[in-house]
Amino acid sequence: MTEIKHSRMKKYILNLALGLLVMGVATGCTDDFEQLNTDQHAATDQDMERDGKAVGVFFQQMINRTTVMLIGGEQSDEFASTGAYQHQIGISADAYSGYIGHTASWARGRYNGTYNFGKGDEWGNAMFKMGMVQVMPAWAQMHANAEKLGQPEVAALGDIAKVLAMHRVTDHYGPIPYVNFRLGAVGQAYDSQQAVYAKFFDELEGAITTLTPLAQSGAKLLSDYDPIYAGDVARWVRLANTLRLRLALRVAYADPALAQRQAEAAVNNPVGLIEDKDGRAEYRGLPGASWTNPIWQQAYEWNEVRMSAPMDAYLNGYDDPRISVYFVAAGDGKYHGVRQGIFNASANQQSYIGDKISQVNLTQNSTVLYVTAAESYFLRAEAALRGWAMGGTAREFYEQGIRASMAENGVTAGIDNYVANATATPAAFTDNAGRDNAAAPSTITIAWDDQADFETNLERIITQKWIAGWGNSCEAWSEFRRTGYPRLFPVKYNYSDGAVSSALQIRRLPYPRTEYNTNAEAMTQAVDLLGGPDNCGTLLWWDKKPHDAQ
Repeated sequence: MTEIKHSRMKKYILNLALGLLVMGVATGCTDDFEQLNTDQHAATDQDMERDGKAVGVFFQQMINRTTVMLIGGEQSDEFASTGAYQHQIGISADAYSGYIGHTASWARGRYNGTYNFGKGDEWGNAMFKMGMVQVMPAWAQMHANAEKLGQPEVAALGDIAKVLAMHRVTDHYGPIPYVNFRLGAVGQAYDSQQAVYAKFFDELEGAITTLTPLAQSGAKLLSDYDPIYAGDVARWVRLANTLRLRLALRVAYADPALAQRQAEAAVNNPVGLIEDKDGRAEYRGLPGASWTNPIWQQAYEWNEVRMSAPMDAYLNGYDDPRISVYFVAAGDGKYHGVRQGIFNASANQQSYIGDKISQVNLTQNSTVLYVTAAESYFLRAEAALRGWAMGGTAREFYEQGIRASMAENGVTAGIDNYVANATATPAAFTDNAGRDNAAAPSTITIAWDDQADFETNLERIITQKWIAGWGNSCEAWSEFRRTGYPRLFPVKYNYSDGAVSSALQIRRLPYPRTEYNTNAEAMTQAVDLLGGPDNCGTLLWWDKKPHDAQ
C-alpha cells in the first residue's frame, strides 16, 4: 500500500498539545503552539515530521473527544475524565435509546433519566460543550494548518471526523453554531438544523470526492494519529459513504427529495460502504495505548448501570444468541434488565445492584462503536423499502444486516433459523427485583414479510438495527425519535413538569445555561430557530414523522 508518511509524535509532545488545546483552543489562544509545530519554510523531510504533528494532534483530539472516554496519557480535565462519558451520554442517550438501565438514584431520582435537568449544566449539557469547546476548535485548527501546508486530503479527513462528532451534538440539541464557526470568536451565531445538515452533506461530498482517488490507490494518511483505521483512506471513505447514508435517512421525513438524492449518491461511490467487521468504525486505539471503556466503568467500577428492560424483552423474546455477547447472566442463569427512570427518593436500589440483574458483557478495553457493518445494510434496507435505488431489495439488505451483526458479534450457529423465525415476538418484562413489570412492548416478528405494509416492515428493520447497534446509543436514540422504533417502555417517573409526554418520550436536551449567560443574543436566535421552547419536549427539524404513526 502507498503510505503518506508522518512520524510518530513523542508522548510529551502529545500531552503538551492536548494541554494547550484544553487551555487555549476554545478562545483562539493557539499562536504559541502553531509557532512550535509549523515550519514556515520550504518542505523537507524534517518539516514533514512537524507537519504531521501540526495536523495529527488535532485530528486525534477530535476522535478522542468523540469517543468520550479516559484514554491513557491524556491530561485529566472535564472532557477527558472518568465522568465525561456519563455526563454526555451515559445518563441521557444510553437510557433514552433503551440500551442501558440505571441502577443509581442520583439527585434523589430527579435527573436526566427521569427528564429532570435541575442538577446543573454538567448533567445535561456536556455533549454541547464537548462539541463546541473541543471538537470544533480542534477541527478549525487542523483545517487551517492543512490549508497552510497544501494538504487538502488531510483537511478532508478532518471534515469526516467533524461530521461524525457534530451530528451527535445537533441531534441532541437542534440548532448549533456550525456553518460559519470561527476559531476563537465570541458569541458564535447559531444555524438552523436544516442548514447544519446541508453543510454536513456538502462536507461529506467534498471529502469523499477528494479522498476517493487516494482510497483507490491504497493510500494512508495520518497513520500515527488515527485510532480508528490507522490511516487507511479506503476505510475512511467507506465510513464517509455510510455516514452520508445514515444522515440521508435521518432527514427522510423532513426533506424526502434531499434524503433520496444523498442516499443514492452514497451507495454509488466506487469505494463502497462499510460491509464487514474489519471495516466498521470503532475506537481501536493507537499501538501501545490504553483506555477505559466508559460503559464498563459505570457498570463495574461504579455499579450504576445494568442491562435494560427493552433489551431484556426483545432479546429474550427472540431467543437472540447475541444476548450472551452483550450481557452476563444473572445469578439464576437467565438475563434480566431494569426499566428506565424507576427510582425516586424512596426507592430501594440494593436489589438492582446484586445478582438479580444482568451486567454488561464488556472489558475495560472493549472498543467503542461509531458505525457497524450491520447498520450499513439496515440503512439500505430502509432506503430500498422507500423505493430508492440501493442495488438490491429491502428484504435482501435486511437479512444481510442480521447476518452481518451475527458475524460482528462472533455468532455462528442458528443464524438461518433466526432469520426465518416468523413467530417469536418481544416478551413481557418481568422485573426480577420485583417492582416494575410491563406488558410486551411490541408484537413485531423477525422474518421478513413481503405482504406486510410499509410501517410493519419499517419497524422490523429498525428493531433489528437497534439490536445490532447495541452500545452506539446516540444513534439508537436518534432513530427511535425519527421512526418511533423500536417500541420502548416509558419511564416510571417523569419529572419534566409536563414538558415531555411519557408516551412520546424525550425529544432533545436543553441548551447550557452558560450559553444564555455568555451568548444571550445568539440564544434568542437559537430558540427561534428551534421553533419551540427550549425544553425536552420540543421536536427537532428532522423529527417530522406523524406521531400517531408511532
